[in-house]
Amino acid sequence: MEHDHPIPGHDPGSSVPEILVPALAALVCAGTYLCLAHRARLRNPVRGWSNWRTAAFLTGLVLLATALLPPVAPFAHADFRGHMVQHLLIGMYAPLALVLGAPVTLLLRTLPAARARRLTAVVHSRPARLFARPAVSLLLSTGSLAVVYFTPLYNAAMAHPGGHWLLHLHFLLSGCLFAHVIAGPDPAPVRPGVRARLVWLGVAIAAHAVISQLMYGGFWVDIHAPVPEVQGGAEIMYYGGDIAELLLAAALVATWRPQHHARPSPDGSPAHGAAPA
Repeated sequence: MEHDHPIPGHDPGSSVPEILVPALAALVCAGTYLCLAHRARLRNPVRGWSNWRTAAFLTGLVLLATALLPPVAPFAHADFRGHMVQHLLIGMYAPLALVLGAPVTLLLRTLPAARARRLTAVVHSRPARLFARPAVSLLLSTGSLAVVYFTPLYNAAMAHPGGHWLLHLHFLLSGCLFAHVIAGPDPAPVRPGVRARLVWLGVAIAAHAVISQLMYGGFWVDIHAPVPEVQGGAEIMYYGGDIAELLLAAALVATWRPQHHARPSPDGSPAHGAAPA
């Protein structure tokens, strides 16, 4: 840890593109999801599409936009504590809400049959099966935090806008993957039972706690920021991560249904371990 200079990276003042691009991306995603939800209701008025899932997905987009727009984004550029708030929003809270929106199931219900079958084939492909395994998703999400904060990677990423956005993308995708594996309602061909997923979630909680405690104590940490900022960021990671993981555990219990062997159909019927929308 450094004691005498702030985190490297962008100017604390956000430029117009840094504001417009995330805002427009969130609006496009929200509009697309709402259009697909409307199409699902028109196709099957009886079954429709869950307003709760729609609200969850839109909440995820709001959380993601909050992390990438002022005042959080400038704070994250200037202070490691702000970065940690941003990391939790992008990597833990927004992914859980987005995953609970069941976007893959929505696509399966609204795509033409041929495209839905292709999407189902992708979901059951060998790479998808590999990434959907709890050990792999845990390594990519929680495990990668040690690589980011205990090596020069964080400082290098913050020093370049492209690296900064790649770090955001990694947090988002790995967070969505882990939330999907643990509590996602979308089809997952290799998702284990509830007890096994609770065990993997427990491992994630323990690993997250160890990383944040090591960060607070200054052990192995390679972060160019004042010590009080790093310790404050570690506290935010510790307590904020606990809350996010408790929410994930609650989502696992709330979305689980005893239908473990149903296969997904092209119209998006409930799949292996998935709750109907």
